Amino acid sequence: MITLIRTANIFTTTRAIIINITLPDHNPTLTPINPQVTATSAASAAVASGSTKPDDPLAWCTARARIPTPDGSEYFLLIYENKLDKKEHLAFVFSDSIRSRSLDKVQPGETEMDRIKRGAYLGRLQPSTTAVQDQNQCNLAATATTATTATTMTMTTTSVVEMVVDQEQGPSTVMEVEDNMAVTLSASSTTSLSKPLAPLVRIHSECFTGEIGHSARCDCGEQLDEAIRLMKAEGSGVVVYLRQEGRGIGLGEKLKAYNLQDLGYDTVMANLLLNHGADERTYEVAQAILLDLGLDEIRLLTNNPDKIEQVELSSNIKVVERVPMVPKSWEAIVQGTQGNLEVKEGAVENKIVKGKELDRYLKVKVERMRHLISIPTSL
Repeated sequence: MITLIRTANIFTTTRAIIINITLPDHNPTLTPINPQVTATSAASAAVASGSTKPDDPLAWCTARARIPTPDGSEYFLLIYENKLDKKEHLAFVFSDSIRSRSLDKVQPGETEMDRIKRGAYLGRLQPSTTAVQDQNQCNLAATATTATTATTMTMTTTSVVEMVVDQEQGPSTVMEVEDNMAVTLSASSTTSLSKPLAPLVRIHSECFTGEIGHSARCDCGEQLDEAIRLMKAEGSGVVVYLRQEGRGIGLGEKLKAYNLQDLGYDTVMANLLLNHGADERTYEVAQAILLDLGLDEIRLLTNNPDKIEQVELSSNIKVVERVPMVPKSWEAIVQGTQGNLEVKEGAVENKIVKGKELDRYLKVKVERMRHLISIPTSL
């Protein structure tokens, strides 16, 4: 355990080895059978009525960090807590100018190092000489530490300032984030001659089987990869990643639905036979995340008209353009290049999924869930 105590300009860090650790309960709340139950909860009703106050948000960012990718690009991953469930929802942010208002807000009594640790800084961080010395000192101390002793080391604020770089993008002290952002936004509004293009946004629900498990029952992994590829190409965009496995019914119930699908039932009927709705996902948390990021006009990557309707419902968010997500296997059929289509599995770049089960899944989305995709005539 590490604690930071500020005394004048010195942080005193105390490191101790803990033997017994009690982990908090992170079990999520049960998803209601009727999706309308969630919609009528107190928190959801506040969002729908527009009564949620700016200083009392439905969702707020607790941490942010830079994530480098194999192709040399990078994005910032933001973690959000919320009032609707006990889950941590995510935002993949592909732009330095798209920032979380709740994260940047100065917290009472916090230090510069507190803000750096949770990611409320501008520009980039880099190792400093002082930080390297602190790390070496910490390593030596840890080697000599036993279960019943503790060691103390010091870290000066000099290392904090040295770690914030790229001063063209940010202030010399991270405590000035809010003031700096206000000045930047004001300047850009007066110097811009044309309205910038609304950012690409993908509101994506968690799919362990499709994203990690190499499943060909769905194209969720392919859609996530394609959304990330398009945002990298534009240099801007946000993936709002909601922890709504199996269209909101959870992984265990989703596997039961798979067994019913193997008996011949489609994805909609399988859910209904398990006493679930065809789609129990909700988008109040997504709305709150988008507003926290200052995104009230978006280009939404989706084939689902229900998602557009729910994102705009009782909010200030406007979907100015729907950007289609055509399944790569169906696109190849239309173009007559399916023979050259190379299947790529797992969490890889340019993931491609195809197969008869995927085709059945996609056809149900079109025929029973209003998804805006053209079914190839050969199917």
